[in-house]
Amino acid sequence: MIPQEIIRRKRDGDELAAADIRSFIAALAAGRLSEGQIGAFAMAVWFKGMSRAEIVALTLAMADSGDRLQWADIDRPIADKHSTGGVGDNVSLMLAPIAAACGLAVPMISGRGLGHTGGTLDKLESIPGYLITPDADLFHKVVKEAGCAIIGQTGTLAPADGRLYAVRDVTATVDSIPLITASILSKKLAAGLETLVLDVKVGNGAFMADRGQAEILAQSLVEVANGAGVKTSALITDMNQPLADSAGNAVEMRNCLDFLAGRKRDTRLDIVVFAFAAEMLVKSGVAASPDEAEGMARQALSSGKAAEVFARMVSMLGGPADLIENPDGYLARAPVEKPVPAARSGWLSACDVRGVGVSVIDLGGGRRHPADRIDHRVGFSELLPLGTRVNAGEPIALVHAADEAAAERAAAALAMHYRITEDRPGLTPVIAGLI
Repeated sequence: MIPQEIIRRKRDGDELAAADIRSFIAALAAGRLSEGQIGAFAMAVWFKGMSRAEIVALTLAMADSGDRLQWADIDRPIADKHSTGGVGDNVSLMLAPIAAACGLAVPMISGRGLGHTGGTLDKLESIPGYLITPDADLFHKVVKEAGCAIIGQTGTLAPADGRLYAVRDVTATVDSIPLITASILSKKLAAGLETLVLDVKVGNGAFMADRGQAEILAQSLVEVANGAGVKTSALITDMNQPLADSAGNAVEMRNCLDFLAGRKRDTRLDIVVFAFAAEMLVKSGVAASPDEAEGMARQALSSGKAAEVFARMVSMLGGPADLIENPDGYLARAPVEKPVPAARSGWLSACDVRGVGVSVIDLGGGRRHPADRIDHRVGFSELLPLGTRVNAGEPIALVHAADEAAAERAAAALAMHYRITEDRPGLTPVIAGLI
């Protein structure tokens, strides 16, 4: 196999044979390809696309590049959820323990921030001691005993995807439907899932800003996953404003803990969390209808059972046992917290969500290069939702920064990311469709 020949053929728009794709991915996993070759392949796919057969071959090759997990000794349905990425999207952190509290086993393999979007692993790393890459035995034990475990890719689970994922992040090839499909599903196939629900984001803060493109991606994911034997559906959700009222790592983890503990409710976040919980429970056969499933999920949350599952997961993976009760004792705060004043009076009518995500990166809360260190303390909290009436000078958010100068820059940038109008805006439903 000559890598540059495969790259050339894809660059020229040829359809690659499954054997060539397997050879290229095997070389990638073995470390025999340079970052330049990986980036060139990703860019060729971005420009020329892939047929459905090529996407299936790429997905299977990446899934087979490492180990496949087995769950034969767990008598619960094996289920998971995955998001294509957004800003203020911490749904997985609440959804996994809720689903586990309702009777599912959730082995959730998550990723880091990609492009302007936040990453579940980066949020979890704001918890002192939390082990995001446990060995296979510990991962299995946590899923079996706690009901869920949210971890990162280990070196043996879809290793080809891990390297390709990092290169995509810094080569402007994130928003390729074939690469997104293969990246997401290779991890899910390797995780041994029985059912999967996908959150495909659409809007100016999503990788798919166009509804039609989001539907194409959702269809690709659903068809490839079902074809590989995993019962899969997708919800298309709105990303024209941050999903939660926080964007960052520790600030989003606080949001999660407050949600699980019943200290906080966020309307848009509520809708998405319970919609996905219902879809997971129905698809896994635990509930007969969406209404029954949502009732089960709400009971798991209100009873405190979901919080208990999350706490057990965190403690078994090395984190503090009393994190939910005492978040201030463990989650670091930024030295500077500064309100962001509204530029004028009126209605918050639009948000440049990608800009908000980039502002978090500018604060140090994301990466420009794969090796960059993240400042987990920084970000934004108390973000007001669109449709809120504000007066000039009133805070629309709180910025968390490492120093005063960074706080000033971030506050000015965030104010520019929101449009304030005299007329009350029409708002987009947070759940846009089901595939």
